[in-house]
Order: sequence, then C-alpha cells, then structure tokens
Amino acid sequence: MRFKPVTPAIIEELKQILGEKNVFSDEEKMEAYSHDETNKQEYGHMPEVVVTPTTAAEIAQIVKLANRQIIPITPRGAGSGLSGGAIPIFGGIVLSIEKMNKVLDIDYGNMTLTAEAGIVTNDINALIKEQGLFYAGYPMSLETCYLGGNIAENAGGGKAVKYGVTGRYIMGMELVTPKGDIVQLGGKLTKDVTGYDLKQLIVGSEGTLGIVTNATIKLTGLPTAKSNLLVLYKTPKDAIDTVPVIMTKGTIPTSIEFMDKLSVQTACDYLNESLPYQEAGAMLLIEVDGTNQEQVELAAEEVGDLCMENGAIEVYVADNYTTQERIWSVRRNIAEAFKVVSPIQSLEDIVVPIAAIPDIIPELERISVKYDIKIPCYGHAGDGNLHATLVKNPQHSMEHWREIEPQALRELYAVTKRLGGKISGEHGIGLKRKKYMLENMDPVELDLMKEIKKAWDPNNIMNPGKIFDLES
Repeated sequence: MRFKPVTPAIIEELKQILGEKNVFSDEEKMEAYSHDETNKQEYGHMPEVVVTPTTAAEIAQIVKLANRQIIPITPRGAGSGLSGGAIPIFGGIVLSIEKMNKVLDIDYGNMTLTAEAGIVTNDINALIKEQGLFYAGYPMSLETCYLGGNIAENAGGGKAVKYGVTGRYIMGMELVTPKGDIVQLGGKLTKDVTGYDLKQLIVGSEGTLGIVTNATIKLTGLPTAKSNLLVLYKTPKDAIDTVPVIMTKGTIPTSIEFMDKLSVQTACDYLNESLPYQEAGAMLLIEVDGTNQEQVELAAEEVGDLCMENGAIEVYVADNYTTQERIWSVRRNIAEAFKVVSPIQSLEDIVVPIAAIPDIIPELERISVKYDIKIPCYGHAGDGNLHATLVKNPQHSMEHWREIEPQALRELYAVTKRLGGKISGEHGIGLKRKKYMLENMDPVELDLMKEIKKAWDPNNIMNPGKIFDLES
C-alpha cells in the first residue's frame, strides 16, 4: 500500500485538532522521535510530523484523519524499546503519549489503579508504596518507560519468575482502534469470560492494533522482607545447570538473574564497582522476598544450600539495602555498559523452556567462535529469557559485521527454535526482528496474525511494517 505524504494542509488540520503547541514538524525537534534504543544509524527514520495529544478524543480524530488520507501513524511511549517498534519507517505521524500521564483512579477496595498510558511506570509504585502496595508487572527500565509502552510490548523484568509480566496485571484499558473508535476493554473484574479477551490481544501487539490511552492495573501487596544471594560458579554452564534445580525444589525465588564473567566485568568497569568476578566464570543473582524476614532468610539459606550442592564456588548473602543495591545495579547496567565499550552490537532476548537453558550455553560459545565475535550472556534465567548479545569484533570492518550479523542471528534463532523457544521474550519483534519471523514461526500462526491485523486495520495505518509486512 502506498502511503500519502503529510502535506501542509494536513498539518494545519492536526493543529486544529490539537492546538499549535502539540504539533511540530521541524527536523531538529523531531530527531528525538526518529529512533528508539536500537542503533539509530541502522534503524532510525524521520517522521513527517509529531503530535502530542492529551485526550482519547483527540487521538480518535487523528486516527480518523489518517484513515481518510492514508497516512501511517506510529504510536510512541518513552522510546525506550529495543526492537524498533516506535520508529516511523514510513514517515507519517508519530503520536507520542508523553502528555497523557495522569492517575485517574486508585481503588483500594478492588486493589486497582487506573492511569493514562504515558505515566512513568516507576511513578505508580512511588505513589502507592505507603499503602503497602506495588505494581508487580514492571520491567527492568521502570524509571524511564511508560505504562502504555509496557502494554504494547508485554514488558517483563527481573521479578517475572515469581510475579509474571505486564499482561498478568492488565485488568482493563481504553483503546483507540485503528479505525478511530474509542472502546473500553475489560475493567475491574477478576473473572470475565464474556466473549473474546480482547485486552490480552492488545497486550504485546506492539501498537499495531490500536493506541492504549489508559489502563486499569492490578495491585498487589508490597513485600516487606527480602534477601539476595550472589552465587559464583566456575563456568556459565555450571550456573545455568543449577536454575532448573532451584525452580523444581522448594522456594520459587522472586528473581534468578544470570551474568557471565564478561557481563559482570564490563558493568563493574562502567560503574567503577568491585565484585569478586575474578574467581568466577559466571554468577547467579537470586532474590527471595516475602512478608516475614525470618522466613525469607530461611528460604534464601535453602536456595543457597542448593546452589552449593550443585557446583557453586561461593554464595554471598546481601541482606541489607546498600549491599542489595550494589549487586542489582551491576545487573541493571550491563546493557548500558556495553553501549559504551562496544557500541556496535545486537542485543537479543531469546527465550527457551527452563529445562532447555543448560543446552543453549554451548551453542552460544560455538556461534561466538565460528564468527569470531563476543556473545556476552545475561538475563532472566529463572524464566528462560536470556540476553545473548552479539558484539562486533573491533578488528572487523563494518562491511564484515553487516555480512556476519544476520548469519549469526539466524543460527542463534534456529538453535532457540530447536530447543522449543522463541526469538523474543520481552523486547518484541518490531522492525529489528520481523525478517526472521517467517523462519521461526508456524506459517499458519503468522497468517492468523495477519488476518487479525487486516480486519482491525484495513488501511494498515497503525504502526505499519512492524512484526510482519502485509502484502500490498
């Protein structure tokens, strides 16, 4: 389908809907909206106009205008995504929800909170902490990302082992459909089988099936006690082999994060921090939480004993905030550290069944040797979601990197598929991974997705070119 350009007349019509201060088209100001956290030189693309609406009614008018004129719309949250999902590859309109950040309702009786989609995820928890509650579905980048972006990607994080990911906590939402209608999906009901669960279809749809304007999320009790273990192993395989053991015996931890030596060392250098990584080829960072400190410490001790029985060199206990923050800061900053040290890379988030985790490590080592690249590996080992990052060898030219990167990715994805996994556990497909969907998904399943997209968005204006391409 050929999209039409955004003309001066269309920009004027957008200003009539939103007011001049909420519409801009100068390139200097639009540059920040041309990319996300992927490599902007490789994936970035300038929009033709950026709009910052403040109501669902305004968004509905914009979508109807875009349908009439056949202009693509790219919904955008904080731009912290890692798959190119918010990049306007066909130009058109970038619709940023940054000004829609109000809390609309806190219902302690029903343990829910309703907020606009542009609220920063961390602000939710800051607001309800004193009431002994928290929103458990947040990702690792909770200080920067928006609730709407979390919903679009079904974002997850380090605590997903125990608490799950975003979709578990979305009870309802207001949606502007690709045709410009406003609809309420779900609500505050704990149980509801009244027809299809459309809200869960929207969760993880990457902005291709509409724009979430507000959402009702489930709140849960804030754990008052926690303990963290930093567990050292000789090799990555020794560490990974322990994960299924922990998950099938006794306490289910809040988090089981895996970090190989290269990841820890790079993050420590970035933070000017010191952890005993010299002694280990890999580490597990394990958190146990609850409401009784004595019980939490006992559970952590049991997990630590399991680790020692299964090849750990040493178990360090972090039972106070300062020590816990030190070790978690290292884990949270691995990706940022590699951006500084090795800016040319491909950050992946493959996911495999927990029992298959030990089998993936030797495959990463094989691919690393074959293509003469580093593949540091870290991530959420407790749910099988690993960030195997392909890092360019500084001695290789960019031409060589562009040649081998897709080859290495295809091998990585093929191994992941063979082990019963998928190519993305939390970052999404977006623009970055869509060319690999055909190779790694049942074609019938992919066709079903395309049929849904065509039915909901017949003009293909809503975030086109993401996840898959539609035939013109």
